[in-house]
This record gives sequence, C-alpha cells and structure tokens, in this order.
Amino acid sequence: MQARRAARELALILFSQLDKKITKYSDKDFEDIMLKSVRILSNNATEELKLTVSALIDTKAYIDEYEANHEINLERPIGASNKPVPIPLTSDMSGRLNEMIEVSEKAFAALEIAEIATLESKNEVKNYTVKIANEYKENGEFVDSQIQKFAKGWDIDRLVKMDKDILRIAITELLYIKDAPMKVIVDEALELAKKYSTDDSSSFINGILAKVIVENGVE
Repeated sequence: MQARRAARELALILFSQLDKKITKYSDKDFEDIMLKSVRILSNNATEELKLTVSALIDTKAYIDEYEANHEINLERPIGASNKPVPIPLTSDMSGRLNEMIEVSEKAFAALEIAEIATLESKNEVKNYTVKIANEYKENGEFVDSQIQKFAKGWDIDRLVKMDKDILRIAITELLYIKDAPMKVIVDEALELAKKYSTDDSSSFINGILAKVIVENGVE
C-alpha cells in the first residue's frame, strides 16, 4: 500500500471519528484520534483472523470426518490409512465453501488494516493525513458548499456520512493540496467508496468530483 493511499484511508477513519466542528481540533487531537482508531481496527483485525483460522479448522475437520466415515474407509482394516474419497456437490459443501470465501475476504481486510497500522507510525503518512485534516479545517466551508452545489436534490446534512467524508477529502486534495495527479485522487476516492460505502456511492462521488474539477479548472 502506498503512503498517500494509506494517508487517505487514515483521513477517512479520522473524519468518521470527529464528533464536533473540525475547527475545534488541534494537530495533536488528530494524531490521538488516528492512533486510537488504528488500535481499535487492529484489535478487530486480530479477532477476524482468529475467526478465519477457526472456520478453516472446522472445514478441515468436516472433510476428515467425512473421509473417515465413508464406506470405502469403514471397510478397511483398523490402523490402515484412509483412502481419498470423492466429495459430493451438496448444498452443505457449497455453504462451507462460501464460508471459506467470506473468511478469506476478512483475512485480506485484516491484513490491509495491519498494513495501515504499520504505515500510520511513519511521518510521511501521518503528516499527509494531518495536512488533509488541516486544509479541510481551513477551507471546509467552501468544500462543503461545492458538495452542496453539485449534489442536486440532496441536503448535505442528509448525505451518507461516508460519502460526504470521501468527497471532503478528495475535494480538499484537488483544490488545496494539489500534490497528487487529479486522476489518482479521483480513482482512490472511488476505491474508498467501493470499499466502505454503498453500491451507488462510486457513481455519485465520481459525478460530483467531475463537476468540481470543471468548476474550479483543476488540471
């Protein structure tokens, strides 16, 4: 995971934890919230990995038991090794395979969180996250006015908070930081939407960012 991508994800975690006007927070507040949030996520990731291992062990035990109790092996002499047997394509096996796929996805998510936790301690990531927060703190009124302007038919207070925070981060980068290519900022905003928000969020966010870019002549 690249440092800037990790910083954007940390910024989203940070924004989600703010419980009052952002102008009330200092740099130390931002750093403390990030650290606490990452610790919570890391603990959750550890529990997810434990559940993943447990599910895999259960599936292995089921297959071993199925093999041992198959008529081919029940007829073999005591002490003889079991012969491999075909596993029927039953709904039960399909369910177990679906469970393995689900826990594998959780394992990948847990590894990503572990990577973010490692990167959080690096100054480049931490500093860029705080920079996003500070730039939004200084320019949040205009950023929010842009969201409101182009979110046709939506009251900004009624937008999904995750979508609103993703937009705030991306627009702040596009208009005030300008350290990354426009396409990278937009693409990673869409990736955050796919990962954390609803099915319709990506197209909604893409539409608003496109209008912000044209409105403000971002290149």
